[in-house]
Amino acid sequence: MTGPDTGAADAAGTPVTVLIADDDAVTRSGLRTLLSLQPGIAVIGEAADGVEAVEEARRLRPDVVLMDVRMPRRNGIEATRQLLSRSVDADGAAGPPKIVVITTFENDDYVTAALGAGASGFVLKRLPVRQIAEAVRVAAAGEAILFPAALGRMVTARPLRGAEALPKAALTVREEEVLRLMATGLSNPEIAQSLAVSLETVKTHVGNVLTKLGAQNRTHAVVIAYESGLVVPGFTG
Repeated sequence: MTGPDTGAADAAGTPVTVLIADDDAVTRSGLRTLLSLQPGIAVIGEAADGVEAVEEARRLRPDVVLMDVRMPRRNGIEATRQLLSRSVDADGAAGPPKIVVITTFENDDYVTAALGAGASGFVLKRLPVRQIAEAVRVAAAGEAILFPAALGRMVTARPLRGAEALPKAALTVREEEVLRLMATGLSNPEIAQSLAVSLETVKTHVGNVLTKLGAQNRTHAVVIAYESGLVVPGFTG
């Protein structure tokens, strides 16, 4: 793979490094060119299928993998699951990259499976590149990229196979409330304001929710909430 495009990186700080995984060469080239012009983004590699995505991600160690789902040899779901299966690399390096699924359709049934595998969120290929770049930055910062209405429609239309029911007894009333607000797309500060509690309290509740549900991140927790029926499409808090 070719080297990083760092010309447009944010001079004020370290750029977010990105690996683009898509089986369409034109799409990869276009995304690479456009993202490299965005401030604070450095595209450091490409992959043409899921096998190569895993190999290149482990070799280059990007902050974020922009992952297509329908790819040959290994699809984006399995590649996501494989990349996120280890908390640290064998040599003790930092943990796996954040995964942002990039897809053509909002109702792509593969997307919910990728989110269930631990992807931080998803973006549509038709979005303006500045929005895709912002999604990359948000994921790199450890936040989720949630589109509650679209996510709700996808999960309702085609639930994940083998999805476990929400262990409601394990969650406190407050934790269920926080999970419902997470599903509307609210950030931690917004949840704190809505519930009139401190930000640290919300962070504690969110951490408890993720642990009790066995969720890898906020997006995965919201997928579980929709599939369990705790949250239904159209819920606004």
